[in-house]
Amino acid sequence: MPKDESIRLAITGAKCAGCVKKIETALQSVDGIATAEMNFAERTAEVSGLASSSELIAAIEKAGFGATVIEDEEKAQQEREAADLAHYKKLMTHMTVSLGVGVILMVYGLLGGSMTVESTGERVVWFLVGVLTLWILYYAGGHFFTGAWRSFKNHSANMDTLIALGTGAAWSYSMYVVLLPSTLPIEARHIYFEAAAMIIGLINLGTALEVRARGKTSQAIKRLLGLQPKTARIIRAGEEQDIPIASVQLGDKIRVRPGEKIPVDGRVIEGSSLVDESMLTGEPVPVAKAAGDNIAAGTLNGSGSLTFEATRVGHQTALAQIIVQVKKAQNTKPAIGRLADTISAIFVPSVMIIAVIAALAWYNLGPDPKIAYMLVATMTVLIIACPCALGLATPMAVMVGVGKAAQFGVLIRKGEALQTAGKLDTIVLDKTGTITQGRPSLVKQFTVEGVDKNHTLMLAASLEQASEHPLAMAVINEAKQNNLSLIECLDFHAESGQGISGSIAGQTVLIGNQRWMETNRIDASHLIALATEWSLQAITPLFMAIDGQAVSLIGVSDPIKEDSKEAIQRLKSKGLKVIMLTGDKEATARAIAQQVGIDTVIADVLPTAKGDAISNLQQQGAVIGMVGDGINDAAALALADVGFAIGTGTDVAIESADITLMRGSLHSVADAIEVSNATVRNIKQNLFGAFIYNALGIPVAAGLLYPFIGILLNPMVAGAAMSLSSFTVVSNANRLRFFKPSQTAVSSSTSSTGAS
Repeated sequence: MPKDESIRLAITGAKCAGCVKKIETALQSVDGIATAEMNFAERTAEVSGLASSSELIAAIEKAGFGATVIEDEEKAQQEREAADLAHYKKLMTHMTVSLGVGVILMVYGLLGGSMTVESTGERVVWFLVGVLTLWILYYAGGHFFTGAWRSFKNHSANMDTLIALGTGAAWSYSMYVVLLPSTLPIEARHIYFEAAAMIIGLINLGTALEVRARGKTSQAIKRLLGLQPKTARIIRAGEEQDIPIASVQLGDKIRVRPGEKIPVDGRVIEGSSLVDESMLTGEPVPVAKAAGDNIAAGTLNGSGSLTFEATRVGHQTALAQIIVQVKKAQNTKPAIGRLADTISAIFVPSVMIIAVIAALAWYNLGPDPKIAYMLVATMTVLIIACPCALGLATPMAVMVGVGKAAQFGVLIRKGEALQTAGKLDTIVLDKTGTITQGRPSLVKQFTVEGVDKNHTLMLAASLEQASEHPLAMAVINEAKQNNLSLIECLDFHAESGQGISGSIAGQTVLIGNQRWMETNRIDASHLIALATEWSLQAITPLFMAIDGQAVSLIGVSDPIKEDSKEAIQRLKSKGLKVIMLTGDKEATARAIAQQVGIDTVIADVLPTAKGDAISNLQQQGAVIGMVGDGINDAAALALADVGFAIGTGTDVAIESADITLMRGSLHSVADAIEVSNATVRNIKQNLFGAFIYNALGIPVAAGLLYPFIGILLNPMVAGAAMSLSSFTVVSNANRLRFFKPSQTAVSSSTSSTGAS
């Protein structure tokens, strides 16, 4: 595969967090692999580098697991849901059978029934119960034993190993009591068939609850996959026809009727409408679309009819790329998650050692019947210590957190960024396209007394038609919005750094800076004071002269986004230091900064020096989040601790960033930080619960409290606790689905156009 592409694999046979490390190690051992990360919660792996899928699958199979390549994400999601449903039903059936027998035996013992073997009749009855229990171990718990055997053959141990050893030891000891009771003292002839059956049943119940709750964590992806319609109405040879979405080709003309979803990315060629882009950008305000505007697959057309040309289809659409980004991010791990995987990899062998030590301690130091106590303690340690909760703690929270962020138009590309975003203390903002709209507009126009303002604007726009200057479009757009008809310009002349001139309808028109007026010996002294005032407001003044007379002043600026000031105040309220980093002149930059409430400005910075500015701030101890949208921001975005790219910006900037903001609002930065904090907090809660559970559970299971208060944990209680710990972690992670940012931006449609 190309180095910059990745392969997604569906993994089978992974039962606990220890398996994650084994699978990742197996993948990383393949020559040419750059990164390999497995998501235990979803049972998928994301691999990048130079290797074939067959090599990767072979490596996983050699490690004792199974794998298949995920080619169609939507199909894979449907297959996974169907498989999870079937698995859930199977687990519930196994649970019912196991607990059905186990509960009967347990109730029999609680009601005073003998759980020991003394007479021949009892031996016969318990032998039949033992055969029934063996069938339960085979039918409802067979996958634990086959998994344990597979791990043994690969010289490793996992959750299956612990369960198989625990329940197998309980059944084996009980059957030994039935067959050879005379070899044991009377007090040691206790039967544990009910414990084996109950443990298998409770663990199956816990796994079933986990599978059911785990399905909810994929809701964000299911929602995204459900956005794209199955068909598109294309226009070919003058006729309209509905075809499958997969058959749409680049350049096809497609009609979207009112209320329909847009099938692929495209450019409007006819019609106008309001398009709801909230499902992609999180922006609640519908965006006006007309000829020339871009539209994105999955967005919802309003009341108008649109005809557009397909510009991106299939896996190239913005929606498809978003799905890929979210899936990749859900598979990545923050540092805290990698720590948990490392611990889990050595956890199971450690538990087996503890179980042996506990067994020896009870056999040599415990009360009579020593063998019975030894068995109970050993079995309980093995059962309670399964590190499922530990393995689920991080990936479950990351899956939900990344999916939730996507709902607010925040695409988190790396798990590391998810963790780091909450640690930021400084936010560095580019100016153009980040704080401002990035599109110059005519914001002020002054004409001397007796001169018609519309006529002056018509002449200015007619002259600017021939110009390539970035400010020219602002003047032309203003004229078009005022429905002014433009006239052909003759004798056009441009002087770099000064201005332009030309002849329009017999009149000589000049537009430019003050120096351009002086060069052409035109007295513009009566306009200088106003021009100076505009400059202090970050408005560029353009002097205009007609037939040698300075008659007008046109003010052009890059307008500040409507919600930039509010969003910056929101960031500052979180204790973040906000800095503007721009290549603009100091005066212009400070004028903008003053309007939005930024105190620190770094101006006159060359594109190549933006990265140096970030490095200097980091050397001063700052943890930097950089927000930008242009090619000149790419180096700074890559160097920052977390790079935030405005999704309306360039592909280079987006590829260089850790987090992509699909809408143009800076509120998205605050949203991303809040999602980060909530997710990391959830991960820590999960890990704390899992660690505390094992840290306290194992000593109690080994019998540490017995000498002091006479408590020895029942193996069945251990099985229930182990299962419920996993369910608790999954349920806690699912709480993130109800997360809402402290404040959601309601920005203007101008700040979110072009989100595709």
